[in-house]
Amino acid sequence: LYVVTDRQQTAGRPLAEVIAAAARGASLAVQLREKDLSARELYDLGARLQEVLSPHRVPLLINDRLDVALALNADGVHLAGHSLPTRTARRVLGPDKLLGVSTHSLDAARQAAEDGADFVVFGPVFATPSKLAYGPPQGLPQLAAVVREVPIPVLGIGGITPANLLQVRQTGAHGVAMIRAVLAAPDPCGATQELCRLLAE
Repeated sequence: LYVVTDRQQTAGRPLAEVIAAAARGASLAVQLREKDLSARELYDLGARLQEVLSPHRVPLLINDRLDVALALNADGVHLAGHSLPTRTARRVLGPDKLLGVSTHSLDAARQAAEDGADFVVFGPVFATPSKLAYGPPQGLPQLAAVVREVPIPVLGIGGITPANLLQVRQTGAHGVAMIRAVLAAPDPCGATQELCRLLAE
C-alpha cells in the first residue's frame, strides 16, 4: 500500500497525525506530494513525517524534489512525467535509495525500468478527479499488460477503492497507490488495516 499525501483530503486534521495513524495500521510506504509548498515548507513537513514514520519503519519518498529528498536523507524520490530524467535521478540518488516513477503508458513504464526505477505507478486505472490531467482511465487490461511486460513492481493508481481492489490485484499488480481511501477515512489506522487485508487476499 503506497499512500500518496494530499493535506486537503484530511478533513482538517494535521497531515502528520493522519499519516501516523495510517502507519500504525499495517505495512505501507508514503509519498510526500504537496506541490504547492516551498522547498523549506516541504522540508519541514518531510521532517515531521519522518518523526512519525520512523518508529514503524515506514519508508518516506519525496515527490519530484530530489534536493529536498537528499536534504532529509529520505528513503527515496518519486518522479512524475515532468521531473528529472529517471537515469539522472538514479545517478544522483545512488543505488541504495528507492526510486519510483509515475507512468501512463506501457512504453513509459518500460523506459522507467530500463533507466533505473525500482517500481512504477501506473494509471489512472479508473476515473478519478485527482488524475483528470492524465487523460481517460487506462483500465484493468492495460494495467495487466504493463505488469506482464515490465520487470519491476507495478502499482495501480486512480479511482481504486476497497470495492475494486481485488480486481486490481488480479492483474498481478504488486500493490496500489491511494490518497482519499486513507487520508479522508475517519479512522486512517482501521482503513489501512482493511486495505492491507484486502491486498493480502
